[in-house]
Order: sequence, then structure tokens, then C-alpha cells
Amino acid sequence: MQHVLAAQQGRLALWLPVFMGAGTLLYFSLTFEPPAWAGAAIAVTAALATWFAPAWGRMLLAPVVAASLGFAAAQLATARAPPLEPLPRQAVQVSGIVRSVEMLPEGRRITLEQVHLQPGGALRRAVRVRLRNQDPVPIEAGDSIGVRALVQAPSPPAYPGAWDLQRDAFYSGLAGYGFALGTSELIARHPAAGFAGWIQALRETIARHYQAVLPGAPGAVGATLLTGVPSSIPEADREAFRASGLAHLLAVAGLHIGIVMGLAFGTTRLVLVLWERTALHWPTRQIAAVVALVAGGLYMVLTGMHVPIIRSFAMAGLFTLAVLTGRRVISLRGLAVAAAALILIEPQQVPGVSFQMSFSAVLALIAGYEVLRPRLHALYGDGARWRRGLLHLAALALTSALAGTASAPFGAYHFGRIQLYFIPANMIAVPLTALWVMPAGLIGLLLMPLGLDRLALVPMGWGLDAILFVARITAALPWATLDVPHMPAWGLALVGLGMAWLGLWRGRIRLAGTALLIAGLVSPAIIRPPDLLVSADARMVGVRTPSGMFVERASGASKFTRDAWRQYWADGPPMRLPQVGQVANDTIVCTEAACTLRLGPGPPAMLLRNGAVTACALSLLVTLEWARGTACQGLPTVDRRLLLRDGAAAIWLRATGAQIVTDRDVRGQRPWIPPVRASRPTTPDLPLAPAGA
Repeated sequence: MQHVLAAQQGRLALWLPVFMGAGTLLYFSLTFEPPAWAGAAIAVTAALATWFAPAWGRMLLAPVVAASLGFAAAQLATARAPPLEPLPRQAVQVSGIVRSVEMLPEGRRITLEQVHLQPGGALRRAVRVRLRNQDPVPIEAGDSIGVRALVQAPSPPAYPGAWDLQRDAFYSGLAGYGFALGTSELIARHPAAGFAGWIQALRETIARHYQAVLPGAPGAVGATLLTGVPSSIPEADREAFRASGLAHLLAVAGLHIGIVMGLAFGTTRLVLVLWERTALHWPTRQIAAVVALVAGGLYMVLTGMHVPIIRSFAMAGLFTLAVLTGRRVISLRGLAVAAAALILIEPQQVPGVSFQMSFSAVLALIAGYEVLRPRLHALYGDGARWRRGLLHLAALALTSALAGTASAPFGAYHFGRIQLYFIPANMIAVPLTALWVMPAGLIGLLLMPLGLDRLALVPMGWGLDAILFVARITAALPWATLDVPHMPAWGLALVGLGMAWLGLWRGRIRLAGTALLIAGLVSPAIIRPPDLLVSADARMVGVRTPSGMFVERASGASKFTRDAWRQYWADGPPMRLPQVGQVANDTIVCTEAACTLRLGPGPPAMLLRNGAVTACALSLLVTLEWARGTACQGLPTVDRRLLLRDGAAAIWLRATGAQIVTDRDVRGQRPWIPPVRASRPTTPDLPLAPAGA
């Protein structure tokens, strides 16, 4: 045992950010809000105990300190966020100051702060409104505008345990989203206030200019690479990037800031060595590293300072520090410091796909190259030209394989699918981005004040056309994407722990992480998905059968919810329940009054469309209307009253009866969850639309 611990010397500290992340995830998994002092009190107590404990005691208490710090950081982020604010359910006149303007494939979307609703009063939180496509009013960041709009609070999860949009909006300071019902009105035009406002206005100006020079998808992608706002990319091309495994090119992060800093480093050092005095007497490498860090910081600010690029810039800062002090440049310690800093500053990002995919990819790259370095050196051999070319191709393939494979489980958990051709697609698109598109875009940015940017942007457009071609062709290949069953949260935790085990330990002990990784990956085969899902707005029911997914929809049912159910069940396009007839090998029998569902070994369930229950030998009654009561005593019922109160429902039909889990059962009552809605109807009942509507 002592020999094993000696081999891991210096690696134990790398686990502290892992425990910090676990403490943060523990906070977000609770169904109640803990006392505000809980995390800090445990952290201080454990830290004091660690101070006086022997060596073995410190090893046991250090993870407790780290986990409680992550827990306390999440509590502090919650305390800093403004409380939820109720929104009117009817259309209102919205006025405020424009914080940002996003260009969409069709129309614009604005974010307003210092919002005032009439009726409704002032809001502390921001509101995001999509303007009408034909709105002619020119709007820039800093302008004061008014518009009549329907503004709604963020939607609850599509099913119990689904992604929490309400939590995202709570920490981002948004009160709600809406769409304009009329043309906007410019109240006052003035420049954006403060440094943040000036940067946002600059981002929007650059994005508009790039799209004016490069119309269509190339301009939208180019503007994304230089400003970090991907909203103007056409949905078909965005889907092509996702299906081909190239979506990371649109999420400005480590690759992009690495290209910027690499160009700045190389250019600065080349200029310095052109003169004999500077080449011989100045520390050119250190000067170039500082210039590269400044360039990376400017690029981070210009692209919006979101989580992946903050993480990448933190790593770049450690890179620069290592160059200045003569230490090893890229290391797991640098990654650990960056992770710990981000958890303390933005703990709400830990449950998100961006945090999980970016850190897993970088961990795989550092650990993978650490293990494979001897073989890469052997491939380099005597340094012949053909060997250098072969090494370059091997490095491209290895980088794509390591980063893509490590991030794939997290993408599968959040998006319900994996991409099969991501390695060849990245081997073509990444060099195009690094050697052609990004350098041309940066040169165009520097030439923009002189009016000469077209000299660089037009060639940039050629490279963007090539990348779009790769994405579209790859996405069109057979089996480009594969739908995968939903992984439970504990399965994803095992995957994350297995990756950390493989990446952070040395020697053969690290191979034990493979067992954890495999256990997490096979977890979807262990659990049984629900047989029915019912939406939180009581407008849609989904039924899972061996023949596929069937839905019953009322007017206004959410397409987003339907797609989320499809990903969750990893099923094909949903089919409508028939108005009258039998489907799914007679397991579903429908009449105009109801559908009888025989999906399990127990009594059947009934989806009531209209009329009254005609039989009581049921395991469950589901209706999208307000339950009017039945003569069947003790019959479990899911109706509009339950759904509006407790959110979406997942139902398992078992031999012993129906098991119903609601969104409120999973999330409980937290600061980002709106209070329980009234359980009595405030509007008359509306009949359910026909199944084919």
C-alpha cells in the first residue's frame, strides 16, 4: 500500500477539484434548500480539523473540505442571484434598455435590462424578446425601446430529471422569454454604458460587418468564430455541425483561443528574432508568451467570456506562468487549478454540458499524450520528412479520438445521441480552421479600421465554405448519428469518476477506472424507462411501446417537449394515437372516448379523451382535462390539476400498480422553481383536440 501511495505522490491534490465538483452537484441534487451557513460551516470545521490531524487524517479530511467548498460556492451563487419575479400571463407593454442584439436566421432577438412592464411594474431581472421578422426599427446595444409582447417564465423540465431551463435562467439573471406582438418603438438612442456595454456593441458591429461581407451561412459562422454568438447560423447548418461532430467549432473555446495565442506567440517571436540585438539579448520566448496571453485575453472578452473560453484562458495563464518560470507548460496541475477556480466562480456551470465536455476532453488529451508520448517519439524516429508528416496525421487523429471519445458520454447524456464520423471530419475541419479560417478572420479584424478587411475576409469565406461542405457531407452519411438510450444520473457519475480515475492516477491502478467507465456506459441497459410521459402544461401524453413512440397532443403542445421525449426514449419519429383503432400489436386500443393501454403485466391504464370512466379495473387514469371525479375509489389519476401543480409526470406500469414520479418529486422546492400554481381552474375547460390535429 505504501508503495502504491508513493507512486501517486503529487497526484492526490489533483482530486480536490473532483470533490469540489461533487459537492456542487450535491447541492443542485437536493430537493430542499439547505441552511445558508451549511457549506461554509462544514468547510471551516473540516479545515480546522485538518490542521490538527495527523497525515492520514488530513488525507481523509481534505476531500471533505473540498466538497464543502464546492457546496458553499453553489450556495453563494444562489444568494447572489436576484429572486424570482412573477410575470403577467397576458400580453404587456415591455420597455427597457437593450443589453444585446442577436441576429437570427430570420429576425432578431434582444435582451432588455432595467425592464418595466405595463401592467406589472419594474423587474430586477432581464427579459429576452424575439422581435417580429418584419420589424424595421434599427436597434443597437444601449438603446431604450418599448414593444408589446407576451413574456413567459422559462419552461419547466420536459420530463422529471430533464434539463432544467428554469435553473439556467435563474443564474443568468433572466426573468423570462417572450415574442413581440407588434413593431418595436425606439424611445431613446444612446451608446451602451460602461465597458461591458461598449464590448457588446463592438461584438454586434463586427458580427454585422462579417455577415455583410460574407452573406449566408459562411458569414454567420465567421461572425461566431470572432464574436462567440452562434444564433445567426441557419438551423440546417447548425444541425450539420452537430451531426458531423464539429459542433465544438461553433462553441468558441480552447481550440480557438489556442489558435489566437499561437499566432500571437509565433508572430511576436518572429519579429523579435529579426533583429540581432533582440534575438541575442532579450528573452524573446517570455515576451512572446506575455503578448500571446494579452491577445488571448482580448479574444476572450470579445467572444463573451463564457465558460469554455474562461477555462481555456485560465489554462493559458498557467501556460504563460510556466514559460516565465521555466516550468512544464501543460500539466494536470494546471487543469486542476483551472477547474477549481471555475467551480468557485461559476458553480452553476458544473451540471452543464459545456463544463463537463470541455474538462473531460482536456483531461483525456493531457493524460492520453502523457501515456502515449514514448510511442509518438518512436514514430518521429530520425525526424525524416515522411516521419514528421506521419506524426502530424497521427496527432490529428489522436487528438480528435481522445477529445471526442472522452466528451461523447456527456454529449449522449444531454443530447441523446453520438456522432460516428467525428474523427475524419475533425481531421479535415480542424486544420482548415487553425491554418486558414481563423488567421484570415483575425487579419480581417485588424484591417477593419482601415477598410481593407475584404482582402482577408473573402479568402476566409472560401475556407468557411470548405468547412460547411465537410459538415454537410459528413452529416449526410448513413448512420452519421446514433440515438442512444438515456443514461441515469448515477451512470453519468460513474463515467465521470472512471475518467478521472484513468486520467489522474499513475501506473496500473489507473486501469481500475475502466470498470467504473464500463459500468456507467451500460447503465441505460439496467434501468427501465417510463411507459408514459405527460407534459407539465397538460397538453401532451407520450406512450412507449416496442413498436415505437405514440403521442396524444392537444392544441399548442410543445415541439421542444416532444423532441426531448424522443431523445429520452431514443426512439424514432413519434406517431399519433389513432382516433379509433388498434396499434402496437393491439397493446393500445383507442375509441373516441378513451385509449386503453396494456403495456405491462398488471391491469391496463386508460387515457381518457372525453366522457366518463366506464371500468374501474385499471392501474391508472390519465386525462389532459380537469378530473371531475369518478366512481372508482383509489384509482391513481394524472390530470391537469396534478400537472400544473407538480410538473411533468413519468409513469411506470407494474404488476403491483402504477408508479408516478413528478417533476416536483425530483426537484423539490428550490429558489429557481416557481411556487405551486393554483390547483383550481381559472378558465373554462377546453375539449381535447382530435388525435390528428
